Amino acid sequence: MPLHTSSQSLLVTPVELAAQLDDPNLLLVDCRFNLLKPAAGRASWAAGHIPGAYYADLDQDLADPVGPDSGRHPLPAPERLRRLFGSWGLNAASRVVAYDDAGGAIAARLWWLLRWSGHTGASLLDGGYGAWLAANLPVSQEQPAPRSGRDPVTTGHWPVISTAQVEAGLRTRRLTLFDARDPARYAGAKEPIDSQAGHIPGALNWPFSDNLDSSGVFRSPADLRAAFRARLKETKGTAAGGLAVMCGSGVTACHTLFAMELAGLFADLNEKPALYCGSWSEWIRSDQRPIATGAEP
Repeated sequence: MPLHTSSQSLLVTPVELAAQLDDPNLLLVDCRFNLLKPAAGRASWAAGHIPGAYYADLDQDLADPVGPDSGRHPLPAPERLRRLFGSWGLNAASRVVAYDDAGGAIAARLWWLLRWSGHTGASLLDGGYGAWLAANLPVSQEQPAPRSGRDPVTTGHWPVISTAQVEAGLRTRRLTLFDARDPARYAGAKEPIDSQAGHIPGALNWPFSDNLDSSGVFRSPADLRAAFRARLKETKGTAAGGLAVMCGSGVTACHTLFAMELAGLFADLNEKPALYCGSWSEWIRSDQRPIATGAEP
């Protein structure tokens, strides 16, 4: 029986997911990760997870090694993704549900990578692991056996944008760039991760937390759609030059791309918004690139 989700097929609630744990096409992936304590996510998964869930490490699985000019989380090479997806037994019939304990901030990166690879059957667990525990649903310490799938992976099914394209798009004012970091990091008031604080001049701040309501679940599609449309109405050039989303390293930007799809926003645009994967951590690799501080004018 296929996985039943709520009316927004991109999201599944804990109760809905619990009813489908025996579905042979269900593929669960735990994406919990702490940027400041990289080993903590795997340890949390080992201590307890949704039964049957594999673990995806942000640094080791959902990104390539950092290069001299790259951001902190370069996109994985197709072969890396093929090995990862194969180890989970991913196939065309698989319905992937990803979750974390950060409102989907990390799990959305896996969702985006699946879409980038052409796999459309992917959802997020709304509310994540915390909502699962709050519903008193079962947890397990049993680790699922690795599999050996060999399905090919072809990337490029979602647009990405390079640093050079961001520079050109902002220079000609034909690109609208959303920055998904929190307001304090955007303004340069604090920077706990990267070597320099601030933001790209011309980027607009849309904290990924704005995609969630006060209880930590996604806002309704209608609410998100109205909010995005209102913000885009304030900008100029989006229809001509496109829309892109960035963050610190191309991770939480995926959360906002997910929210945009949930909102049904793409019908308003000429093409899907691009991911600027290099994001702030790549932008600051060169001291020749300008940096702005403070809140939006």
